[in-house]
This record gives sequence, structure tokens and C-alpha cells, in this order.
Amino acid sequence: MQAIAMSSAVAQGEAAYQALLRQRRNAGLLGLVLLLGCLVLAGWVSEFSPAALLAGAPRIGEYFGRILPSLQWAQLFAGADSEGSLAFWFYRLDSWLLLLFQTAQMAALATLSGAAVGLLLAFPAARNLAPSPWLHQLTRRGLEATRTVPEIVYALIFVWAFGVGPLAGILAIAIHTTGALGKLFSEVMENAEMQPWDGLRASGANWSQACRFAILPQVAPNLLSYALLRFEINVRGASVIGFVGAGGIGAELYQVIAFNYYEEISALVLLIVLAVMLIDLVSDRLRHRITHVAGAR
Repeated sequence: MQAIAMSSAVAQGEAAYQALLRQRRNAGLLGLVLLLGCLVLAGWVSEFSPAALLAGAPRIGEYFGRILPSLQWAQLFAGADSEGSLAFWFYRLDSWLLLLFQTAQMAALATLSGAAVGLLLAFPAARNLAPSPWLHQLTRRGLEATRTVPEIVYALIFVWAFGVGPLAGILAIAIHTTGALGKLFSEVMENAEMQPWDGLRASGANWSQACRFAILPQVAPNLLSYALLRFEINVRGASVIGFVGAGGIGAELYQVIAFNYYEEISALVLLIVLAVMLIDLVSDRLRHRITHVAGAR
């Protein structure tokens, strides 16, 4: 009888397991069907179709063929007056490097400003540190508002207000950086250990002192890492918002695209890619050094 009871219990357990497995399989299948339906609907609304891709792909290849420089091996290292040489391709290299430097400075100043404001707002935006629920919600919603509007929209507004130039780009990137880094910083702070905070508060420290001495030392390496990553992103962003007159290399790139100066387009794009790669490499080394030093401590 005991063996029969055990066999019945095993059979019931197996039946329950199979029922649960079928339920999960049906739920996964339903989710997949819903996902495919959403993708089809999104493609229909956005007029995305394989036919459109096939029709436009040859034109992309044709455009890339036009912007490629007509380099000639015999003239490759000749002067700027010799067509087919590298010097002829980069005949305005000094001006472009100056614009690239301006773009990097725009990104650096905007990142520093946005990170500073984002850090100040991150403390009340963190759920575990906010002095009051209403201040937490107000700060969170404010950070969402600043990062929801695209940088190029801010740039258009500031170009209209301050005129064409780097100032509009710096302000546009700084505002968006404040919202983005403020959210990331606050999430890092929400994962901080609260024992130091409780100890300082119990010993009579006020809110700002507890933030400074209990939370900031814990999260500083992660904050620096996020700020460096944002600097890389802002270099790319500064190149794009120059299209609307916000200064930097983007304004020059917009002009050569508008006037179909094909070889200049490829030269500028190559310089931007090389600059971003260099900044990425340097920032990556700095991030690793910061995290390793913090880990060693």
C-alpha cells in the first residue's frame, strides 16, 4: 500500500510538473505572437518594409562610392596641389583639427557642468536619501523632463536665443547630461550601504553632511566612470548638434553635405571617427584605473 501511495504521489507530481510546463510554454508562445504582432504593426506604421530596404540599398552604395577619395599610389604622398594625394584629400586639415578641438572642448565643458548639477540633484532623487517624498518625486520628474527632450531640440532653442556658436551647443548638451547622469547617479546611490548613513545621522550629522561623508565616498568611482562614459557620448552629440549651428565640427560637416563636397565628407567623417576612437581609448583606460584603484582600497 505504501508503494502504491508513493507511486500515486509521484504520478501526481509529474502531472503537475507537465501542466506547469505546458502553461509556461503557452505563455511564452503567446508572448512571442504578441511581440511579432507589435513588430509588424510598428513596421506598418513607420513604413518599414524589406522592399524599401532593397530599393534603397544600391543608392547607399552609390553614395559611399562618391564620397570615397580618388587616391592614386603615385601621388599618395605628394603636396596639397596634387590630386590623388592624402594632402589634397585633407587640404583643410588645420581648420578641421581646430573645429574638432572645439567640439571636444564643448563636450568636456558640457559634461562637467551637467555632471555637477546632476550630482546635486541625484541625492534628493535617490529614494533612500530623499528628505521628503514630494522632493523625491519633484526631482525625479525634473530629471526625466531634461533628458526626454533631444539635445538637438535644445540646440535649436538656444541658437535662436544666443545665436550661432558653441554656447548653444554647450547649454544643450549640459541640460541633457544633467538629466541622464542625475538618473544614473541616483540609482548608484540607492544601492549604497546605509550603515554609515545611519551612524552619521544618529551622531547628529545633518542631511548634507551624511550625503557628503557617508554616501559620496562609496559611490565616487562609479560616478566618475559614468561621467567619463557620458563624455564619450557627448563628443558624438556635439558633432551632430553642429548641424543646427551649435558650433564645432558638425557645422562644417553640414555645409559639405549640403553642397555635395563628397571627398570632404569622407575626410571629415574619418577625422570624427578617429577622434572618437582616441577619446574612447583614453576614457576606457581612465575608467579601468579608477575602478581598480577603488577595488584595491
